[in-house]
Amino acid sequence: MNEEQVLERIERARRRKARVREDLITLAHGAGGKATRTLIEDVFLESFRNPLLEPLADGAVADGVAFTTDSYVVTPLFFPGGNIGDLAVNGTVNDLAMCGARPAYLSAAFILEEGFPVADLRRITGSMAEAAREAGVTIVTGDTKVVQRGKADGCYITTAGVGMVDPGVRLSASAAEPGDAIIVSGPIGDHGVTVMLARGGLDIEADLVSETAPLNGLTARLLGACGGGQVRCLRDATRGGVATVLNEVAEAARVAVVLDEEAIPVRPAVRGACELLGIDPLYVACEGRMVAVVDGRSAGAALDALRGHPLGAGAAVVGRIAEDPPGLVLLRTGFGGTRIVDVLVGDPLPRIC
Repeated sequence: MNEEQVLERIERARRRKARVREDLITLAHGAGGKATRTLIEDVFLESFRNPLLEPLADGAVADGVAFTTDSYVVTPLFFPGGNIGDLAVNGTVNDLAMCGARPAYLSAAFILEEGFPVADLRRITGSMAEAAREAGVTIVTGDTKVVQRGKADGCYITTAGVGMVDPGVRLSASAAEPGDAIIVSGPIGDHGVTVMLARGGLDIEADLVSETAPLNGLTARLLGACGGGQVRCLRDATRGGVATVLNEVAEAARVAVVLDEEAIPVRPAVRGACELLGIDPLYVACEGRMVAVVDGRSAGAALDALRGHPLGAGAAVVGRIAEDPPGLVLLRTGFGGTRIVDVLVGDPLPRIC
């Protein structure tokens, strides 16, 4: 089978209507990859379809107001560099920031398991308060439920947030154009590998911490430096990692994404752990990194803006948008070859956020 036939088969498969084939929900349905997308399109989108939901972005924007919501079920609750509390605040702030918004207010709902230590809850809420102060947002409402012992893993958190979008800021994955540059704001995979190693059970030692952080200051700096539609799209590479985010861009804009493997920043400890675990860093979740698609002519200004912020010091151009083959992500390897980077299949690192 030649390359053209392979690409045609991939395109036919992607055109098929999404259908959940399983009778029961699996962990893969929450991994952010193919199974998640199928579940969302076949169940949730079919039930709730409307113009604001249909783009399936990080949040919805209407009349200059951005709104988003997310749930956090990470295990363990405490890990190097953070815990479920600051993760919940940062994750929701970042979803608003990816809409081009200035985050303002959050809600926080807790599901607590009977027997959960109050000292741990205070530690979590203290981290949330500190993260909110750092991001410049206020937690203004919430809810608390307690379930029986054994019915939850100690603590689950759901946060929602609202923010304001300045006039003229319109970000969309479908806006990517051939010639655009693809930028990541720093080394990828730190969070996912850190959480996996924190669970124990693996004879792997690595000096890693989660990069969880609020990105609204970084996005404001980027949008300020590259106005007038030069920033096409922003995405935080959480579940499914950078690979899944870029597949969403390629499919939404009907363009090709061409990555340079040697340009992608990955810490040696992350790369080593991924090799031992048999995982590609491109699929590992980040919680303080974003992917930006910008006009290729503005790539230099975008990099300067990002690198001038502490959270963007390791920013790098990792690829370009091309015309063909539409809807696919290609990786130019260090050996001179090219391979397709598909959407994540399965769940190699469950419960990392």
